[in-house]
Amino acid sequence: MANIDIPTKNVTRSSSGAQHLSADICVVGSGAAGISAALEAAGLGKNVILVDAAPVLGGQAVNAVIGTFCGLYSNGPDIHRVTYGMVDALLEDLIGAGNARYMAARNSVIVQYNEIALSRWVDKTISGAGIRVLTGAVVREVTTADRRIKTLEATSRFGDVVIEAEGFVDASGDAAVVWLAGLPVKEPVDPIYGTQVVLIEGFDEGAAASIDRWEMQDHLARKADEYGLIRKDGFVFTFPGHGIALANMTHIPTPLDPIGYSDTVFEGRDQADRLMAFLKTEYADAYGSARVRAYPAPGIRQTRWIAGCYSLLAEDVRSGTVFDDAVARCSWPIELHNAAEGAHWEELGDNHIHTVPLRSMLHPDTDNLVAAGRCIDADTVGLSSVRVMGPCIAMGAAAAHALSLAGSGSVHQIDLNALKSAISDNLERIDAFPGF
Repeated sequence: MANIDIPTKNVTRSSSGAQHLSADICVVGSGAAGISAALEAAGLGKNVILVDAAPVLGGQAVNAVIGTFCGLYSNGPDIHRVTYGMVDALLEDLIGAGNARYMAARNSVIVQYNEIALSRWVDKTISGAGIRVLTGAVVREVTTADRRIKTLEATSRFGDVVIEAEGFVDASGDAAVVWLAGLPVKEPVDPIYGTQVVLIEGFDEGAAASIDRWEMQDHLARKADEYGLIRKDGFVFTFPGHGIALANMTHIPTPLDPIGYSDTVFEGRDQADRLMAFLKTEYADAYGSARVRAYPAPGIRQTRWIAGCYSLLAEDVRSGTVFDDAVARCSWPIELHNAAEGAHWEELGDNHIHTVPLRSMLHPDTDNLVAAGRCIDADTVGLSSVRVMGPCIAMGAAAAHALSLAGSGSVHQIDLNALKSAISDNLERIDAFPGF
């Protein structure tokens, strides 16, 4: 056997401190809104840095395995797509490869996806766009001066990083940039529950497909206490031919403190185990031999958001308000998870459309930051409709264009007509649903 000599060297930590990076636009958060913002900005020729605390890109769609893209399509009967941009390539690639499929839901259409395929699509698309990525990096400090965000300071296992940029997108989900900048934010008075999704394998697909969703939900409501389950509604989705089922039938608190979040992980997995006991016992033909394939990261719905220039109201959603500064369209119902035992749904009727105004994405106290996704300003009920992936993707695109138009100036003073022209697909384009 040959001798192998692998040399080593002694090193000590450099006294120079943090690594410094600069960009035209820095996006914090790599969920639907953040990925959209980063890709749109890169498409405009901007030098983009994308920062996420998770070790991999994709936000909750990948890490919490939400399982479906909601809010991409309008309500019936004449269903059409309302969000475009990166969605065009996303649907073409995933559906074309058999890694996503259309499903009827809530008088509309949702798209079920394979989370592994989605993760790789995000990786390749972001890398191909030349976007610099900083994963596993927690933003811990934000510096400001003269109404502008100057720098973000993040820490990673490899050291600290300081990022300077002309503009910033807060797509963190928890308004992390705004919060750390010391600017006013909002939190719900009463808790909004998240979900611990559980991925299931080793079940009988045929037997599972024969179970009526609503009958299962009614049965869960009757049996939940017996199994120690908090939530008494929800669903199990199977992906035909993939051997995987996704169960979304738990409710977990989502506190904003470190120990509380860790406790949520344990509590969510305990609920998932009790849910598996329910499925294996009550639906033995389908799930008697099933096992847990994975406990994804806890899914978070609403925690903290900016105190913006306008708060999108429940009445704006219900009445179908089309704002002068609209940047996204939405038809998704009000979906409020404010009770431990179940979700509150309000369907919004045939052909209903409501919109998200740019003002809800802007903070009055800063000129070079745009929020996108579930941390825009809205009341709790209104936000429960527009925090889904479709409008979040549209908001991300709008954030990139707003910052590009503002340049070194203020996002509060951009040419609104120019913005609306740049994002016209997400405001005007109507592609009919191609059918199942």
